[in-house]
Amino acid sequence: MAGEKENIAWPLPKFAFSVTIDGAACAFQEVSGLDTQAQTIAYRSGESTAFSTIKMPGIKQTGNVTLKKGLLSKDTALLAWFNQSTMNVVKRQTLVIALLDQAGRPTMTWTLANAWPTKITGTDLKSDGNEVAVESIEVAYETLIISAP
Repeated sequence: MAGEKENIAWPLPKFAFSVTIDGAACAFQEVSGLDTQAQTIAYRSGESTAFSTIKMPGIKQTGNVTLKKGLLSKDTALLAWFNQSTMNVVKRQTLVIALLDQAGRPTMTWTLANAWPTKITGTDLKSDGNEVAVESIEVAYETLIISAP
């Protein structure tokens, strides 16, 4: 009825989120690529009477996550992290991405274990543009843990 609180579950909005890198809060405007998948293994036993294979889950794989943020003067933290990676020496860190509710509490979290930067992209420059300068960093990671606290 009108004026009564309805018990309807609504999808979560995606505009309020936080990112921490090894416990330090970082401000980003966009996060994309939070995915993981399992390889498919086709198998057929020699004693099987069926003339087809069955599908089984194999090794899990993760993609890379891309994080975008406004370029700030003298903010070189992402570049410093990227430059710490050299041949066979990588500084791996834990990234936690949290989707926040109206009160700023996490409703879903994505924890990326053993993450390290693979690519940094600077902003594009246009003499007739009036957009904010945005840089991006692409991060590889080993495991993705999704939780709903």
